[in-house]
Amino acid sequence: MIAFLEARRAGLFGRQYLAGNLAAGLIVGIVALPLSLAFAIASGARPEQGLYTALIAGLAGALFGGSRVQVTGPTGAFVAVLSVITMQHGIVGLQVATLMAGIILLALGLARLGNVIRWIPDPVIVGFTSGIGVVIFVGQWAYFMGLQPEASGLHFHEKLLALLAAVPALHLPTTLLALGSLVVLIVGPKVLGRIPAPLVAMVLATVAHQALGLEGVATLQTQFGEMPRQLPSFALPDVSVAQVILLLGPAFTIALLGAIESLLSAVVADGMAGTRHDSNQELVGQGIANILAPLFGGFAATGAISRTATSIRNGATSPLASIIHVAFLALVILAFAPYVSQVPLCALSAVLVMAAWHMSGPKRFLQVLLHSTRGDAALLVITFLLAVFADLVVAVNTGVVLAALLFMRRMAAEVRVEDLSEDSREDAAHDMLVYRVDGPMFFGAACRLQETLARTHRRPRVLAIKLRLVPFIDATGVEALRNVVRDFQRQGTRVLLVAPRPGVLEMLARAGVIAELGEHAVFDSVGEARAALAAPAITPAGD
Repeated sequence: MIAFLEARRAGLFGRQYLAGNLAAGLIVGIVALPLSLAFAIASGARPEQGLYTALIAGLAGALFGGSRVQVTGPTGAFVAVLSVITMQHGIVGLQVATLMAGIILLALGLARLGNVIRWIPDPVIVGFTSGIGVVIFVGQWAYFMGLQPEASGLHFHEKLLALLAAVPALHLPTTLLALGSLVVLIVGPKVLGRIPAPLVAMVLATVAHQALGLEGVATLQTQFGEMPRQLPSFALPDVSVAQVILLLGPAFTIALLGAIESLLSAVVADGMAGTRHDSNQELVGQGIANILAPLFGGFAATGAISRTATSIRNGATSPLASIIHVAFLALVILAFAPYVSQVPLCALSAVLVMAAWHMSGPKRFLQVLLHSTRGDAALLVITFLLAVFADLVVAVNTGVVLAALLFMRRMAAEVRVEDLSEDSREDAAHDMLVYRVDGPMFFGAACRLQETLARTHRRPRVLAIKLRLVPFIDATGVEALRNVVRDFQRQGTRVLLVAPRPGVLEMLARAGVIAELGEHAVFDSVGEARAALAAPAITPAGD
């Protein structure tokens, strides 16, 4: 259900909740201001486009999303992807890709695939978020130190080498101002209480720059011109069919990362606020947000974990807090744009460096690396390296595939095929072997049955396979069982199935395996099979 309507029905827009949501919205708006500016610049967009994104996507996410307290806007998770898209296709290409991603997210939500996205394993998520953090951190060196690196390629190692070569020529006033801002961001949360440290850092850096007359320190105005004092207007992007086809890959990238980030943020919000989000509706809300944002001058947005957590900690109980944060940003654009234009870029880069540190999550990374299985640790490292040196989608896709292979390997190792007839005199009298299969017979484990029975040197008159502990069987498992049946039947052994579950029995019957076994080949218990064999009506093959 749409969280806005659910909150209204629950009475969360009442007067008793107004103060808490108002305070949360204002504080989140203050936090979102420097972050929206910084993420826009890092993504290759103009600073005001970050504010436009926070406005439009924030409002759409609040009205149509599936989480009561989710705050939507530009986030660091997108920076590494969006900057590359902007470099290759321009800002219009980024906006078209965002719109297409919104359509994809909307389709995923309407198809009720929200829960599937949440199945991405933790080592993959930690690996690619840590990789994003490293990419953002290195990408901010130029603004943080006032560097002028020579032109480099799109790959991480090329940018890193160019930045390292430019470090000796760093601009000292810019670097000192950035370091001061970083100190405020680190110390601020401990001494400022509820006052947002990013705002304090941004204001202090601006005042210091103006008061000291620091030359050569880049500001929003010197880099991008003065910010317009007007709200975004509707405009359709100029796009061709060829561009749409070319941007399909980037659009899927944005949609995938947006879905993961939004649903992770919603889960965090549930844990903090005691709510329960609707993952499918959340994807619908994020889809609408990403369709509307580029139509009003913005770009890709998603649920923002840091802003959502800040909102909850300051009293948010409904989408009203997110709506108030949007109203605050609109007021900033209309009334304070000229002052915002004076903010030094190095202060915003310090905000992003701090965001990169939190995103990289070194403690969580080391925890998974040192205290998980070797397979999970390898999965973490591979995903991390691919996220940094290759591509985020490649990292996630490879990580998910490797995680699936690891899971199947573990599941296959749990499948057991046991001989239950070794000590049974009754089975010996009937020249009967009884084997029990314990675990799912899927394609990763089907060979276990074939290998175990192939090692059986005896060729009895009867082989009973007990399937009570087999919860499901897939097509490969069916073929493995069919091969076992045919192999033993060729040697004159009658094959019986004991206690198959209804779903397994239906699958075998549909595949024709039951027909190949012949009449009276399926029994509810081994005892029933023995009794039937003792009767003259049913005799083993070859008698």
